[in-house]
Amino acid sequence: MPEVISSIDWSWLAKLMLTSRAMDDKEENELVPNKDVLYQFSARGHELGQILLGSQLTHKHDAASAYYRSRPLMLSLGLDLEDAMAAPMAKSGGYSDGRDIGVVCNKPGIDGPTVLPMAGDVGSQYTPAVGWAQGIQYHQNELDEEEYERAISVVLGGEGSVATNGFWSALTIATTQDLPVLFYIEDNGYGISVPGEFQTPGGNIAKNLYSFKNIRIFDGDGTDPVEAADLISQSVNYVRDRKGPALVHLTMPRLNGHSYQDNQAYKPEDLIEEEQQNDPLDHVKTFLVPDQLSDDDWEELEKQADEDIEEAAKAALSRPEPDPRKTERYAFSETDSDGKLDIQLVGGLASSDHTFPESSETPSPGKQRINIVEAIRKTLDYELEMNPKLMVFGEDVAAKGGVHAVTMGLQTKHGESRVFDTSLSEEGIIGRSVGLAYSGLMPVAEIQFRKYADPATEQLNNCGTIRWRTANQFAAPIVVRMPGGFAKCGDPWHSLSNEVFFAHAVGWQIVMPSNAQDAAGLLRSAMRSNNPTIFFEHRNLLDAKYARKPYPGDDFVVPIGKANKLQEGEDLTIVTWGAMCEQVESAVDELDVSADILDLRSIMPWDKEAVLQSVQKTNRCLIVHEDTQTAGFGAEISAVLSQEAFKYLDAPIERLTMPDIPVPYNVELMDSVLPTSEKIMDKIEALVAF
Repeated sequence: MPEVISSIDWSWLAKLMLTSRAMDDKEENELVPNKDVLYQFSARGHELGQILLGSQLTHKHDAASAYYRSRPLMLSLGLDLEDAMAAPMAKSGGYSDGRDIGVVCNKPGIDGPTVLPMAGDVGSQYTPAVGWAQGIQYHQNELDEEEYERAISVVLGGEGSVATNGFWSALTIATTQDLPVLFYIEDNGYGISVPGEFQTPGGNIAKNLYSFKNIRIFDGDGTDPVEAADLISQSVNYVRDRKGPALVHLTMPRLNGHSYQDNQAYKPEDLIEEEQQNDPLDHVKTFLVPDQLSDDDWEELEKQADEDIEEAAKAALSRPEPDPRKTERYAFSETDSDGKLDIQLVGGLASSDHTFPESSETPSPGKQRINIVEAIRKTLDYELEMNPKLMVFGEDVAAKGGVHAVTMGLQTKHGESRVFDTSLSEEGIIGRSVGLAYSGLMPVAEIQFRKYADPATEQLNNCGTIRWRTANQFAAPIVVRMPGGFAKCGDPWHSLSNEVFFAHAVGWQIVMPSNAQDAAGLLRSAMRSNNPTIFFEHRNLLDAKYARKPYPGDDFVVPIGKANKLQEGEDLTIVTWGAMCEQVESAVDELDVSADILDLRSIMPWDKEAVLQSVQKTNRCLIVHEDTQTAGFGAEISAVLSQEAFKYLDAPIERLTMPDIPVPYNVELMDSVLPTSEKIMDKIEALVAF
């Protein structure tokens, strides 16, 4: 018998299994029928392996990235029973304060392992886990923090999740970077109703990965106490000993439907009976009784589990409902009435009391004008030098220096662990960034073109909502550099702008500089912010003469959300941003017109007060942007002005935008649909004459 068996507190394990089972019973037989619980996902059949795994996560820098069927793991790591019962009831407190589905858990690792915020979408748990693993590696090797030695990251998933982009991206990152991560795959044979053979050839991911390089595979029965304990112990120690990443695949029955509403009618009756006969709880009882526990001991454990859950459920039901007055809090980082930051427990630099050099909103420019490319490079260079927790990465950013040459020379100066290339997976780039941010680092990730961010949409959306979903327990402040917009020509793939997409993504700041000075100031603010930020680099401005300005100094910042008035005027207000600033200024210069020209610089948040004050003065407004018209961000500005400045308007609010089509490749076609100075002039003349 494996040596690990004697080290396990089997009585403790049995009690937790019975406690988890009692929770499921209470919910299924009473709380769901009474509508006290609205979403219920049973862990029945999955308890053994998860509790064994939790018993192995003993390092204070260990982390688990789990999913909605992982409550037994949470119990093994100390999840309070009342919190565990209250969360599915959507009661106050717990790990989301009623904001998220009750089994979508998290656990800040204050005195022990961390459970990263779970997500409701399948497969999204994988790449943040490898980000945490890389964070362990970075803290240990680059920051010389010995306390990270032997820490590991574990990611849990079902057999259905191995078909997702997130799984394969995480697997690629872990194996190519030799990261301390353990993939724990629970195989119950069905993804809701779809058999495992549809998820992976042959239905067993472990067998398919035996030939995969740089990963150790463990495969066995998750219902057998001895075999499961041995495999989990071996796999955990393999990763702790820094032999590389590992995957442990355990088969087990799902003894209930996918959720409460699922009656499993798609399963043959003989299979359901076979699964019931293979209940791991029965196997654990057979293993323990009578050699280690008597029948009376087992009955006492059952009785105690039932009593504990009855007490916890009663207390949970008595909890107050979440306070509706707080529902809108924590979409973004907040400060109290004294200006003190309300810091999340886990994630980002703020949670570790990191301090930044002094900053100034007043530029101290030199004489030489530089382009946006050099401004970004100089800013990244300085922040890399001053902040050892900052990392720059993406596709082709290292030796090549980026497809736009922005990161040229940074790897040579700062090293391969600080500036590095990634695999071609935007899901992996952003998910990894989230995990690195959880571990207390500042990732600055590059997505080569705006359109290429589409595969990362799930991770981007989840990143933005982390703070809100966890009621400020977790946050992932990251910076995503993202070039886009037209350049020497157009096309539907490299020229997409679509900034309104991110304006609609909860929790994201979006900045769009129109010149080198603002690029430096906004990027520095983003890298020192406690919120995630999209830093949009317009391709036509990267080396444009219009955008060239002297470097504003290493301490210069532009406050996110503060517009810049490019020109002062009386006849009308023109609101714009990005590459359209040049077109607007060119148009106004050609006309005998006095215009307030506002460069928003930030789309989220946007400087509503500056726009309202200008329109109250000029009584007319033209909004110009490169994004498409329908539901573009100009529509939001127009709606606010219609509501809050209606009595000041002497003419309809006008918009000039792209039509609702992609950007064409042919230059003449592109010019025919882009807002140009000529089209802007026509709009100005019509609006002033109204």
